[in-house]
Amino acid sequence: MKTLIAAALTTFAFGGFAQADVYKMDADHTEVRFYWNHVGLSEQSGEWAVVDGEINFDPEKVEETSISIEIDAASIDTGVEGLDKHLKGADFFDVENHPKITFKSTKVKQTGANSVLMTGDLSIKDTSNPVEIDVELVFQGKHPLGGFFDKYKGDWISVHGSSSLVRSDFGVGMFAPLTSDRIRLKISSEMQKVGS
Repeated sequence: MKTLIAAALTTFAFGGFAQADVYKMDADHTEVRFYWNHVGLSEQSGEWAVVDGEINFDPEKVEETSISIEIDAASIDTGVEGLDKHLKGADFFDVENHPKITFKSTKVKQTGANSVLMTGDLSIKDTSNPVEIDVELVFQGKHPLGGFFDKYKGDWISVHGSSSLVRSDFGVGMFAPLTSDRIRLKISSEMQKVGS
């Protein structure tokens, strides 16, 4: 999923800036991957390839950090064409009628020098439920490729996020628990500062 969910996702220059900064996810270097167990025999994974998100962070008010993420539900990719078609259909994500998956943060708690626990509302189809994402700040500063490509100029951060959810809580529970109901999420994103 070239794209959260992090959520993904926010992060944070813990203490580096004097005012709120806005970062936008780099679509080419953002992934939202999901993992599930297939009938007890193997672990499988997929991703959403199209993800857009923005983070607003004030280092003096970490608890007021906000993030908004939008995923193109039809961009789901498991590497298995037949499965992708089924997942896009009415039995699962029903992308024709529900083209977007969204996440909006509601609470942020700093858990370490470079980590936070982010709570927010995940909306899939007509269902919204709170989820928690552990987010780690991996990098903050000038992008290592900024001296080579104009695209990478300016200030950047990168984050890793992890979470899990019960898919049946969001109306996509077919075949559970034979195929695992609990899904693991992994989020990795490079984000460019676009404003303050």
